[in-house]
Amino acid sequence: MKAYENPSLESEKISGGQAVYIDQQSPFYPEDNSADIGESDTILDKILLLVRQNKLAVFSALVILIIILLAVFAPVVAPYDPAAQSLRDRLAAPSAEHWFGTDKLGRDIFSRTLYGARVSLAIGLLPTLISMVIGTVLGLFAGYYGGKTDFVIMRLADIMLAFPSLLLAMVVMYTLGGGIVNIFIALSLVNWASTARVVRAQTLSLKEAEYVEAARSMGVKKTTIIFRHILPNCLPSLIVLFTLNIPSAILSESSLSFLGVGAQPPSSSWGLAVTEGRRYLFSEPWVPLVPSAAIMILVMAFNFLGDGLRDVLDPYLKEQ
Repeated sequence: MKAYENPSLESEKISGGQAVYIDQQSPFYPEDNSADIGESDTILDKILLLVRQNKLAVFSALVILIIILLAVFAPVVAPYDPAAQSLRDRLAAPSAEHWFGTDKLGRDIFSRTLYGARVSLAIGLLPTLISMVIGTVLGLFAGYYGGKTDFVIMRLADIMLAFPSLLLAMVVMYTLGGGIVNIFIALSLVNWASTARVVRAQTLSLKEAEYVEAARSMGVKKTTIIFRHILPNCLPSLIVLFTLNIPSAILSESSLSFLGVGAQPPSSSWGLAVTEGRRYLFSEPWVPLVPSAAIMILVMAFNFLGDGLRDVLDPYLKEQ
């Protein structure tokens, strides 16, 4: 085959001694992929991508930040002592003096809502973090070791998932008694199973990866492989799962308080405030509606933020 002098054509030897001419200007010719290889996937880039693509998630993050700041600086922001009673101002309507009105004991609802944010955020964050740590460790060991370890852990998770989490939390609360600390314990014990299943599924696929096989062939300890090589690759999913589990914990606390086994007076929990004000729903609606609105806003903000983080961090959704 005769070779023509054409700078846009390049000959390539194949079997048979003949030459094949490939047009480098053709759309089927592999071009330089250095730009794709150099694409950054750092956390900062993902955050910037979230800011550009999902304004609702960014707004939700700002709402959560504002609520956290109001809760932290509640002693400075609150105009009244949340426990101060004034029977003269009992069930007062919202006004310039009391922005959200007062409850049955004359306590300022705005001040109690600010202090209640501390309890609701703590119950949303701490038990969720503890339960996710438990579920992550158990899921990692179940997925990596397999066999009897996997069987025992997953059957225990199946038992936990077979019962409604609120019912299990009520059993724990009736056993331990009411109080904020016991709510932490109850919610930490009943919410780990779903995390364990997610982490186990990811571990089953990650332990067959080439870098894990390489570490195993070099004699790296199993625990080192689990926590140094597999766990970091589970973090994006865990971050999303964390933001989506916080609203569930907040609603569980509200439900437990509403049923009388959660936070106890004189606590200013949002769930307890709804419970105390439910009898005034039609006569003085601001008493139960203000803490209910606070719960709704915080739960929706965490849900929208979790959806936005999932769109950015989940590699399967990014491929689609």
